[in-house]
Amino acid sequence: MNNRPDEAPTEVERWGKFEIVFQGPEENDPYRNGVWFAVFTCGERVVGVKGFYDGNGTYRLRFMPDRTGRWDYVTASGIRELHGHTGSFICTEASAGNHGPVQVKDEAHFRYADGTSYHPFGTTCYAWIHQPEEVRRRTIASLAGSPFNKIRMTVFPKNYSFNASDPVDFPYEGSPETGFDVQRFNPAFFARLEGHIEELLALGIEADLILFHPYDKGRWGFDRMMAEDDDRYLHYILARLSAYRNVWWAMANEYDFMTEKKMEDWDRLFAIVKVEDPYGHLRSIHNGTRMYEPQSVVMYDHGKEWVTHCSIQHWDVTLVREWRRLYGKPVVIDECLYEGNVPFRWGNITAEEMTHRFWEAAVRGGYAGHGETYLHPEGEIWWAKGGTLHGESPARIAFLRRILEELPENSTPLFTMRQMETLGVEGEYYLGYFGIHRPAYFVATLDEMGAYRADIIDTWEMTVTPVDETLSGTCIIQLPAKPGMALRIRRLQPVSS
Repeated sequence: MNNRPDEAPTEVERWGKFEIVFQGPEENDPYRNGVWFAVFTCGERVVGVKGFYDGNGTYRLRFMPDRTGRWDYVTASGIRELHGHTGSFICTEASAGNHGPVQVKDEAHFRYADGTSYHPFGTTCYAWIHQPEEVRRRTIASLAGSPFNKIRMTVFPKNYSFNASDPVDFPYEGSPETGFDVQRFNPAFFARLEGHIEELLALGIEADLILFHPYDKGRWGFDRMMAEDDDRYLHYILARLSAYRNVWWAMANEYDFMTEKKMEDWDRLFAIVKVEDPYGHLRSIHNGTRMYEPQSVVMYDHGKEWVTHCSIQHWDVTLVREWRRLYGKPVVIDECLYEGNVPFRWGNITAEEMTHRFWEAAVRGGYAGHGETYLHPEGEIWWAKGGTLHGESPARIAFLRRILEELPENSTPLFTMRQMETLGVEGEYYLGYFGIHRPAYFVATLDEMGAYRADIIDTWEMTVTPVDETLSGTCIIQLPAKPGMALRIRRLQPVSS
């Protein structure tokens, strides 16, 4: 049967989204796993993809091609109307700005699929998609003017004690008054979620989707579904969203606070995500802490093969090296406390301290995450609901991002500059940060046969002041003796003999 749906594209760019749509009967359980699937081939490359039911008799299947050329497909299903369709399309070169999905590069770094380096500068905005339209519009506008290229966001709504109105819609059919049918998804909710993912994609922002969280607290019941319902939810969301190149999978936020689930449950859920995602999007899980009980931190074993990188909550960003040594994977401290003034220890650090933590993590070879928790008369806190950014750290984070994106690709933490934490390439490039220390000068030991230039960086004032003289060998660099200073030393060329 060769029955191409009229709306199927004939060309799709690399890492774009190809989609086919067919009409079929709504059976007793159209949302079940594996209701239909397709096999795509391009030369020796073969990819199997599952489709999903989108309500009103509509069945969709999406595919993200990862190589150029002609792709052929054939569908299979127990539903006659969906079975045996064949077709093809041409995958063209990626357009400008399309670098493909983010991948792990090595034990410390990330890159896009086309090889372009990627440094995650993320923010947390948990339930922004569950807010009224006006708030969501301001959230997107704030993100467009921010330095953030990743956002942590929940799929399920959060039960907030402040201004606790119900979300605009829910992932399942039903209502808070009548209850929800967790066997039947709400396609309108997921279509809206997809629209927001596409908005983020247009801004170059990765959607770090938090699949489960403990903040329902019995209000709607999404945090304590049966295991088979959790599995069904994962199968459905993976079929719907995997073809978006800017999606990451965060298995849970503060997973250890979800006491109904055991470690083997998380292992099972991770295995589903790994197997069901044809494209290998990034996968992580996030721990909780009780800050007044330091021993409360219960890390998931990030060394397990289905975890691609560490997503950590911890107030001490100086532990980056220890986590890298322990797990051998990139470290993102997605929550290192938040800039704000709420009456909780985790949410009232200064903008200066937030900026400091970003630098401390960076020069150790890790990445910090931003969040903002300033009180708002209507409960509109960025970290919770989005809206408008008010803090002073985003501008400083943008400044750091520009500096890090100029680093040599093979930069690693260095130990030769003993009086400051340093990132770079030995003998070629040094980016050091003094943090709370405020030396009046720094003694640099450089290659005697090299020529170097130095810049003094004020991380708060966002200034870069070149040192006048060319440097080589052992030399003294005068500093302003104030906290929050960084030093960049770059090799120019070998000194003539």
